[in-house]
Amino acid sequence: MQHLGITDFGSYLPENVVAPDFFLDEDAPQDPLAALPLFKVPPTRRHVGPGDSAADMIAKAARPIFERLGREPAGQVDVLLTNVLLPDEPFMGVGAQAANRLGISPEWIVDLHNGGCASFMYMVSLARKIMADGSARTALIANVQNTAGQMFAQPGVRKKPHAAVPGDGCGVAYLELGGPSPVLGVRTRSVPAHSVDLGIATPDGRKYWEPGTSEMDIRFDDTKTTEILERGNTLVPELVTELLDGLGESPSAIDVLVTNQPNRIFLKNWREALDLDAKHHFDTFDTLGNLYGAAVPITLDQAARAGELRDGDLVVMSGFAHAGDFAAAAAVRWNAA
Repeated sequence: MQHLGITDFGSYLPENVVAPDFFLDEDAPQDPLAALPLFKVPPTRRHVGPGDSAADMIAKAARPIFERLGREPAGQVDVLLTNVLLPDEPFMGVGAQAANRLGISPEWIVDLHNGGCASFMYMVSLARKIMADGSARTALIANVQNTAGQMFAQPGVRKKPHAAVPGDGCGVAYLELGGPSPVLGVRTRSVPAHSVDLGIATPDGRKYWEPGTSEMDIRFDDTKTTEILERGNTLVPELVTELLDGLGESPSAIDVLVTNQPNRIFLKNWREALDLDAKHHFDTFDTLGNLYGAAVPITLDQAARAGELRDGDLVVMSGFAHAGDFAAAAAVRWNAA
């Protein structure tokens, strides 16, 4: 069987650029840490607008890939995998609608709702499994982050400190058997017991689909704050090290590391744990904020367009999800096929 390789990345960013003053609450006490470099909120981020459906975001991110390849999308995608943080359709998912927007009819359409900030690597692994017998030869995988301009922009929620960090966007990757950038390996870890430490919260306790006027937000188990931070600090370097051990490599061999980007502290701690210089750890946090699962493909698309990925580079991707119930890492040899 031919290797599975990444052929190209694509991305879509909403037009609406939002500055920190959108989130200011003049009545709230000033946080003394807010001015410190590691704690500052990103200067800019993007917010989805009323017309930015997840299906449209996927189509807009993917079309430039096929234009660069000189192909029409029809007939070019056997497998479509999506992860959307806030699905527009709770019953249907968005995969079929995204396929319709692109004019494709994949044999496999899977809307993956778990995996969170580590879902890109998870979808790469799933694509490998689906394509293992050679009956499917191409795959499009898509991450949509669309909560910043919807959930975190609500009048009450946006005044909370965590609301200023997320940004919206969509990142995609096109994979082919025999593709130019071989996937060397993927490592995943599930810890289901940690899944109960994060969830949706409303002030009146209503379920998100029940009628009411209270705003929906996310909540962490505040009795486990220290434990959750420790999980976040350790999971990414552990998964990266395990992955590279299996490939007979060490972290020093990494040319490019791209991770999810919750905040600058995690980014700093991860590269220090792996003993990597900042120049090898790419991120888009200052311009786009926390992109959740979309951070990896969007950052790699921007790096590819800027010529920052060199032929033969060992590109490692990793992330942890939610309160630490899932983590993943993947490695690619850029343009080495």
